[in-house]
Amino acid sequence: MPCLVLASVGWWMWPQQPPTGPPHIAEGTVQADLLGPASVSRVAGTTLVAGAQSDRPGAELKVSPSDCAIAAGPTTQSVYGQEWSAFQSATYRDSRATGSATVNQVIGVYPNTKKAAAAFATLTGGLAKCPSSTRTDEGGRTSKWAYKARPATEVAVAWTAAQDTDASWSCAHQAQVSGRSLVQVAVCRAGDGGATASKLASSLAGKVRR
Repeated sequence: MPCLVLASVGWWMWPQQPPTGPPHIAEGTVQADLLGPASVSRVAGTTLVAGAQSDRPGAELKVSPSDCAIAAGPTTQSVYGQEWSAFQSATYRDSRATGSATVNQVIGVYPNTKKAAAAFATLTGGLAKCPSSTRTDEGGRTSKWAYKARPATEVAVAWTAAQDTDASWSCAHQAQVSGRSLVQVAVCRAGDGGATASKLASSLAGKVRR
């Protein structure tokens, strides 16, 4: 099951930082704005622990049709580009490592609100172009995904990504623009994770807005 999560959003390409005990997080940094595992666990209704982190978006994914690079990799350079001034992602996984639940948070901070809005427009435009895609990983394995996006507002969009081999399991995504930041949350689990993704994304947007 964990491979499904990684394939859906391209997190497998990001360098992972092995746990070495609780890191020192300086107040006011983008790392400090991330929601902690305990807070996310309360909203998700399951115990989650810290997993992979990255301080930069991953490379554009290999996907067919090529217009689906954004839908398949919404947290990659396809959306966040190169003009961000700070970036952080964190993946939390179920404590028993069964792959039954994964939550990913992403914060991309830009020099100004115009650039953040442009990245959000890139995301919503890419989602509108792609109902489904075929993803190819580094090992040459392919997987098919279907995407369903709700109508976007000026500052938020929600969508789901589901792999055709498991109809009961999918990733619920929500992205929001908050000032100079574009934040995203993905909740991957059996059942509907949309409400959880929405609550977490709103909380994350509130933290970066302060």
